[in-house]
Amino acid sequence: MDEIIACIIAEITLQKQYLQTPLSTIYFGGGTPSLLSPFHLNAIFNAIQKQFSILTNAEISIEANPDDISPTLIKTWKEVGINRISIGIQSFQQNDLIWMNRAHNATQALAVIPMAQDGGIHNISIDLIYGGPTLSETNWLKNLQTAFDFDIPHLSCYALTVEPKTVLANKINRKKLPDIDPTKQALHFNLLVQQTAAAGYEQYEISNFSKDGKRSKHNSSYWAGKYYLGIGPSAHSYNGDSRQWNISNNSLYIKSIEKGMVPYEMEILSANQKINEYIMTALRTIEGIHFETLNKIAGSSLSVIVLAESSNYLKAGMMVETGEYLYLSNSGKFYADGIAAHLFRD
Repeated sequence: MDEIIACIIAEITLQKQYLQTPLSTIYFGGGTPSLLSPFHLNAIFNAIQKQFSILTNAEISIEANPDDISPTLIKTWKEVGINRISIGIQSFQQNDLIWMNRAHNATQALAVIPMAQDGGIHNISIDLIYGGPTLSETNWLKNLQTAFDFDIPHLSCYALTVEPKTVLANKINRKKLPDIDPTKQALHFNLLVQQTAAAGYEQYEISNFSKDGKRSKHNSSYWAGKYYLGIGPSAHSYNGDSRQWNISNNSLYIKSIEKGMVPYEMEILSANQKINEYIMTALRTIEGIHFETLNKIAGSSLSVIVLAESSNYLKAGMMVETGEYLYLSNSGKFYADGIAAHLFRD
């Protein structure tokens, strides 16, 4: 860990020219940063402060699992400057957590939120997973109600997906576990949309729900196409014209940084890639595609063509057009990826 942290700090210096504007968000994520000691966390944060200007109202988040969090750690995070926690709850039901092979249990899931609130961090996001074979409709509603009762300001809710070549996929293929039921997932998604709306949440992105003023500034920046810098193995960066990603091998990462080189691969984005990325991310948000922004990216009146290509979806009630924006209706959100792909430029 000491070697990796030293290299992360060194990379912050090596990459200091990548972003030219003050930082509005900092996100400690992409793994389990809650395992970092106070010494390591302070060292990284001090390096960021030394090399970059940070806005006074910057959102500074950390990802954590319920079994990692303690009152002492929360106190440390506050002292460092962290003002938002994203907690991987996944479910408040013990049988779901066992099935998902999570390290924490339901008791820890229920205890960690008031622990964070008592420690003075109230800007909390939790992850919840729906559509799994062990999660009933009743328990999904209970999970949501538990979040509402804790007055959680932000929810990230994802349908359980089965990735190829994983233990889960292997067990399902061997009939050791039941497969995912898309009808059940659709039901859970509908309940999610209905219940969060009734509880005063805004579905500002397909999988993200927030109370007023509590959107994730960091993730919203991704969806808005803002530039970002990723530090550490596997981290991605984007500057509008290219995307680059560090190698994932820790040993090779360390060797390169120690030689004063950032070990990354780069992709120069084509005009169509920029358009397609905007269409894909914008359609997932509550605002949708902004015609003026699309035309600016394309350098032409592409919005006229995209609107024409959306006619069937508009007639079917899957999309809505306001004159300035084109966005998905609730029924259209089920088909977001397919609709986006239909509008992509070849």
